[in-house]
Amino acid sequence: MSLRVLDPRQSAEGDALSRAPALRSLDGAVIGMLDNAKIGTARFYDHVADIMRSEHGVREFVRKRKPDATRPAPAAMIAQLSGADAIISGIGD
Repeated sequence: MSLRVLDPRQSAEGDALSRAPALRSLDGAVIGMLDNAKIGTARFYDHVADIMRSEHGVREFVRKRKPDATRPAPAAMIAQLSGADAIISGIGD
């Protein structure tokens, strides 16, 4: 039996990416939230933002919503999130 490995990236070209270092604290942080436009994401992010603000001292949220869940976020939208200390990108149904 053989094992077939699929590459889920849109393009297999380019250099490998590495993770940014973890934030030391969320206190005073600006958090970007990228909504994939599925029905449950906005409500879920509301809940996450409430917790992060009250329990971890997050100062501000920059929220953007993709046009739809099937395509990558437009470059301009990514640029609007680029000033955040961290970004949450998730799905919700």
